[in-house]
Amino acid sequence: MAAIAFHQAIGTLHSHGYLNYCSFNQEHGHVSVRLIPRSFKIDNGLSRRSYCPTERGFGLIQASAAHTSVFDPVASPTNKGTDDSHKKANEAALILIRHGESLWNEKNLFTGCVDVPLSKKGVEEAIEAGKRISNIPVDMIYTSALIRAQMTAMLAMTQHRRRKVPIIMHNENERANAWSQIYSKDTKKQSIPVIAAWQLNERMYGELQGLNKQETAERYGKEQVHEWRRSYDIPPPNGESLEMCAQRAVAYFKDHIVPQLLSGKNVMIAAHGNSLRSIIMYLDKLTSQEVISLELSTGIPMLYIFKEGKFIRRGSPVGPTEAGVYAYTRGPSVHLLQSSTLFV
Repeated sequence: MAAIAFHQAIGTLHSHGYLNYCSFNQEHGHVSVRLIPRSFKIDNGLSRRSYCPTERGFGLIQASAAHTSVFDPVASPTNKGTDDSHKKANEAALILIRHGESLWNEKNLFTGCVDVPLSKKGVEEAIEAGKRISNIPVDMIYTSALIRAQMTAMLAMTQHRRRKVPIIMHNENERANAWSQIYSKDTKKQSIPVIAAWQLNERMYGELQGLNKQETAERYGKEQVHEWRRSYDIPPPNGESLEMCAQRAVAYFKDHIVPQLLSGKNVMIAAHGNSLRSIIMYLDKLTSQEVISLELSTGIPMLYIFKEGKFIRRGSPVGPTEAGVYAYTRGPSVHLLQSSTLFV
């Protein structure tokens, strides 16, 4: 339950202005949160709130934290050192971003693995996400094989302070690999490799793909459609359950992305609601009952710090106000009482 508590505490602190920015000489510390929640979601409505409960009721939050910062030396005008000069050993940033609104999100259609691009609002969300992470170092980008996730990653990186160029890696055959080689060392230093993987795709919604969600609920009943969408191990007709999606997404994360973090690389993943829910389930050690209450809004980045083999959730960064520094929780403790409304 500590993982769920941290989800809610971070968002509540954002909404009340308790999350702020610290200078780069703040001590690294740990955050501990205690909460008795029912469920939670990531809120797309307010720039200073990233999590709130989704059931009507109240949750008592107790949060305590020491100052913690993550520092990007390149982004700071006062620091001329290298990346490693201020980064502790075995510490790296992990950024998770659900793609911005797609054209089928806009039309309230089941999308799944259908390759649909971003809507105008989705483009704006991706750019806003980029502003939120503009000071966080990024060395590797992983996306799904679907265009809405790739568009989100590319648009987000247009806002990054380092101005590095994301380069999509084509390794499907020898010719694609050879033709995409970069022969300038200086250019390579200003590039970020982008790996597209189908394992990070949205879960496949089977016979629901392309159907209107409201019309489907009227046809099959709200309870049946809710079970298909929000249960852990029940798939829609000829589709994937969340459990099946988690098997491929988490396996890929552990086999391909964790080694990059272990090597000190800072990684961004642009993917989808269910593939990211699966990864968060693994990172925060959520149960199959807890993860079904987790909702991710489009275009909201989340930051984890990978340190000493553990993932530390840092919440959703807000727009930067100082170069090269990140959010921390002020004060020795905060006691808040928050009401919530149901997210549909």
